[in-house]
Amino acid sequence: MPEEAIATRDAAVQPPLRLEEDAIGTRLIQDSVAYGIQTVRATENFSISGRTIADIEGFVPAILTIKLAAARANHKAGDLDGRLADAIEVAALEQLRGIRREDYPVDIYHGGGGTAANMNVNEVLANRASEILTGRKGFDPVHPNTHVNMSQSTNDVIPAAMKISVGNELSKLKDVLTGLIGVLADKERELADAVKLARTCLQDALPITFAQQFSGYRAAFERQARELEVSEMACCGLPLGATAVGTGFGASADYRRLVYEELQALTDTHYHQEENLFDALQNADHWIRVSAVLKAIAITLSKLSADLRLMASGPRAGFGEISLPAVQPGSSIMPGKVNPVMPEMIMQVAFRVIGNDATVTRAAEGELDLNVWESIILEAISESIRLLRQGISLFVDRCLSGVQVNVDRTQDDASRSLALSTALAAIYGYPAASAVAKHAALQGLSVRHAAIACGLMNEREADDLFADISVFADPNRCANLIASFRRLVSGSTMQRPSAGVGP
Repeated sequence: MPEEAIATRDAAVQPPLRLEEDAIGTRLIQDSVAYGIQTVRATENFSISGRTIADIEGFVPAILTIKLAAARANHKAGDLDGRLADAIEVAALEQLRGIRREDYPVDIYHGGGGTAANMNVNEVLANRASEILTGRKGFDPVHPNTHVNMSQSTNDVIPAAMKISVGNELSKLKDVLTGLIGVLADKERELADAVKLARTCLQDALPITFAQQFSGYRAAFERQARELEVSEMACCGLPLGATAVGTGFGASADYRRLVYEELQALTDTHYHQEENLFDALQNADHWIRVSAVLKAIAITLSKLSADLRLMASGPRAGFGEISLPAVQPGSSIMPGKVNPVMPEMIMQVAFRVIGNDATVTRAAEGELDLNVWESIILEAISESIRLLRQGISLFVDRCLSGVQVNVDRTQDDASRSLALSTALAAIYGYPAASAVAKHAALQGLSVRHAAIACGLMNEREADDLFADISVFADPNRCANLIASFRRLVSGSTMQRPSAGVGP
């Protein structure tokens, strides 16, 4: 084939290119891509995790919403030509209707305090706005820095977008947590009369009901739901208007007022400027508090899951107090084995959230006038929220809602507890009760039978005290029962043994 024909053929298959320029130089970029030169550089510099800013739920939409509010505010402030502002608005609304992951390829692990993420969005909007006005991509007449980024800096846009996106995700997590609380409350009502043996230091303790045990889990999650709401509200304070270092340089007073009005109109949320913009850029302790709430939820979930695993252990050689829904076979070699896979899944989620909290804690340190580690803070916080949301939903549907109590076993275990000797101590004193407990342990008797064998009680008294062990889980009923026995003992002429006695 002649050289001229080869050159013509190669030119025909070469995708159309456009020339773009930034502060470092120029680059030829495929005309088909939505972004621009700085995004291309970022993909070359930071291709590390396979997760991009588009994978952080709500993050790119939050930046786009800020850009839309900023374009409107700048136009109303008299700083941005109406034709350009309208084109930016149309471009932003198009993007908000459907985010394409390929348009936002910047890796979440990138340096520069989020500059690459901010410029990725700026370039997409500038290219599309220019195309709307002229029919071609490129930064003419709409420039990503001059026009899309007007009155802004990466340093105030990125932390503001983080708060907007995370605040929305916290609201969704709170809804999921509320569902978990509801299921626990249902279990309380369902298991109000189911008595079990409490355990302290993994040793037998006094009887409680399953409802009382589950109420403890519920109360913890209710407290954490309230803390989530506090964190969500704190996300409404934004640093927009701070620009690069908190002085607001480059942003007019009109813009600083109008951008919040526009943002509120777009989102129907009362976003407002943070009290101290220097603090807002320098310090990231807000994210420590958010992460702490997520860690508290994770640890409580892990504790609940570990308790369920332990109570369901066996089922023949363990506690065997409850049965969990069988969702899959538990062994490739042992037929009939069923593992507590849903609690184990949740515990692994908790481990990850705890690790993410360590990342946030370290990254929140920052230095001087800007925290530049916000990308990894956002990734860690967002992952924790995502894992908790998805994990809790599965855990509730496939495990917690189907928990069944093995009533006969739990009743029998509670009846045989040596801790029931506590009732004897309240009536006859600790030494006498201790002697009965030791005798019961040595002879393999229940406290009821040991009290009779030791001569501390007759059969009728023992039956009256121990016939219904659920009374020991009710403080009012228990107090009345103990008081009645004390009156009986104080009015009796019968000689009662004190300690170290037996048949």
